[in-house]
Amino acid sequence: MSDNHHKVIIIGSGPAGFTAALYNARANLKPVIFEGMQPGGQLTITTEVENYPGFEHGIQGPELMEIMRKQAHRFGATSLYKEITEVDFSQRPFKLKSYDEEYTADAVIVSTGASAKLLGLENEKKYMGYGVSACATCDGFFFKNQKVLVVGGGDTAMEEANYLTTHASEVTIVHRREGFRASNIMLERAKKNPKIKFLLNKTIKDVIGVENNGIKKMTGVILEDTKDDSTSEYLTDGLFIGIGHQPNTKIFKGWLDMDDHGYLKVKPGSTYTNIEGVFAAGDVADSKYRQAVTAAGTGCMAALDAERWLEAQE
Repeated sequence: MSDNHHKVIIIGSGPAGFTAALYNARANLKPVIFEGMQPGGQLTITTEVENYPGFEHGIQGPELMEIMRKQAHRFGATSLYKEITEVDFSQRPFKLKSYDEEYTADAVIVSTGASAKLLGLENEKKYMGYGVSACATCDGFFFKNQKVLVVGGGDTAMEEANYLTTHASEVTIVHRREGFRASNIMLERAKKNPKIKFLLNKTIKDVIGVENNGIKKMTGVILEDTKDDSTSEYLTDGLFIGIGHQPNTKIFKGWLDMDDHGYLKVKPGSTYTNIEGVFAAGDVADSKYRQAVTAAGTGCMAALDAERWLEAQE
């Protein structure tokens, strides 16, 4: 076999990929992690992580990912800072391409994650983690007794808003029209919550904030009225983007079974996909929880599934 052949290739990093790599490395499978366009995954764009077990006082997202990476490397895993652009799962060993370079693997673990859909505003990324968030469960705690906005009109926005009321003093849902895509039960739950208000026929034009001595803090948004195009400044402590997530599964279309939203389907109680020898872990196969700890858990499952499957093949 060529130098580009590996027993296990892990596509994507983050808690799922690094945990899978750790387990497979300790089983002497010498896994290779293709870390892709965002090494370390979504946690590298967050600041304080307080709900990952083992870190009593919290830890910065990028630091947590670096610790996980080093732990996997310590046992023999290797990271390649390349993107897998094409796969061929028609026969084993599986073929994977990173642009013009080809790799083969006996087993593949897909942990490409999901990306939060963002508004595409100029300052949105600038203040991400500094008042702007795409995960209420992750960051709601930092907004105790504060006033926050949630943008969106679907179930994601309603769910985020309801959760945030356990921390924030006031939650305002901003939506571009009067009708909602959210299911009736989720919408009614939000409407009945005394802490939730609605700001309709408005879109968020930009995020505003301050920066002193390198310390950034979002202070509000610029709203645009969808009826008369007028704009106004709206002061708020936080902005939660609740317009959904997009699983990073484009290159697997036609190969791996997906649900209507593009999340990979796995056999119940396992990480097996519809193709023998290909496993899925983390947010790429989880539209419900999307937490670092659940991603790490399924990364462990995928590694064990892959290890046992490889043993069975031999």
